[in-house]
Amino acid sequence: MPIARPHPLGTLLAVKVVPGASREKVAGPLGERLKVTVRQVPEKGAANRAVAALLAEAIAIRKADLQILRGAGRPEKDILVRGLAPEEVRRRLGLP
Repeated sequence: MPIARPHPLGTLLAVKVVPGASREKVAGPLGERLKVTVRQVPEKGAANRAVAALLAEAIAIRKADLQILRGAGRPEKDILVRGLAPEEVRRRLGLP
């Protein structure tokens, strides 16, 4: 399954989050997921908010255009990127 795949509202992005990291970054592909590291720990949604902010900046969209569809309480998440095709999301993230 590809990291960025079509969804009726845009693109579904498969992400692996590493909370509590020393720095925040979109690390790149990790198997079939995009590895994202954030400083925040997974308490009260802090890590999810940090992931949304980081991805919104990396993709150059508003945070409101991102939605966690699956995995809000897990490291493996499926995130909806509204309004962009998978090819454009991959291009903006520098993915093959």
